[in-house]
Amino acid sequence: MHPLFLLIITQCEPFVLRPEEKKPMQSHRSSWNSSQATPNITSSQKRGMVALRSREQLTFELTGGAMNSHIVVVEDDVDQLANYSYALTKKGFKVSGYESTDEIQHALSGQPSLVLLDIHLGRDPDAGFGICQWLLDRYPGLPVIFLTSRTDEIDQIFGLRLGAWDYLTKPISTALLVEKVAAVLKRANRARNGMDTVLTDGGLIVDPDRAQVSYHGEPVNLTVTELAILEALMRAEGAVLTYDQLAERTRQTVVTNNTLSTHIKHIRRKIKVIDQSFDGLINVYGTGYRWESPPG
Repeated sequence: MHPLFLLIITQCEPFVLRPEEKKPMQSHRSSWNSSQATPNITSSQKRGMVALRSREQLTFELTGGAMNSHIVVVEDDVDQLANYSYALTKKGFKVSGYESTDEIQHALSGQPSLVLLDIHLGRDPDAGFGICQWLLDRYPGLPVIFLTSRTDEIDQIFGLRLGAWDYLTKPISTALLVEKVAAVLKRANRARNGMDTVLTDGGLIVDPDRAQVSYHGEPVNLTVTELAILEALMRAEGAVLTYDQLAERTRQTVVTNNTLSTHIKHIRRKIKVIDQSFDGLINVYGTGYRWESPPG
């Protein structure tokens, strides 16, 4: 070996990460401080990084995050639960984490803003589907996002038909996850702002905020999707809503024309139990549906 190499080796100290230097779960971006010496970055580059971070935060705030929003995460992998919770907390969300069906059903108090939900929990491969149904029965319209390693199309279709607002597959970066949460919250806020007024027409009363429908004083039990379709048609006030527009109102990403027609048939059937003459949902062939005010 060359003598110069020996000299370098003997004079170099081994690299040791001292305990006080450990900063778990802290990203490079979050630990960056403009006051620290960074010899390889020019002043203009530093200003650019600060401006970029400001734009990112502004974009996040405009797309639905984050203040006063309560996110519930249901995940049985404690490491993943910690990572998701940490990433959401950094953006200003209040986060509650649960590892099982029993935990969330016994500990959840009050309606959260959004739920991130794994499907396979513990020994139950379909626990998340049951939790989703339980949540939506308790809080109709609650935004639920499935976050799971199950990638089969049939699982995605089933989850969306249950009423989930999105279906995400692992692995996923925490940065993308946070933006997905913010986007769904923005959609939920827009929907909520449009649900402040109770709709009434010809003996039909629709209260989207309480998920209650009645016809001539008799209750009509609609699913979350059926309620969304009926509300959209009534708000259109006789204008034709296309199949695509109605599919968007259902807040699901996999909705066919036949599925929408089936939902309409179910709404008609449930109201006709009260009044056989009801005919307020009019099909416009090849296009969609419109609302026609019933008599009375």
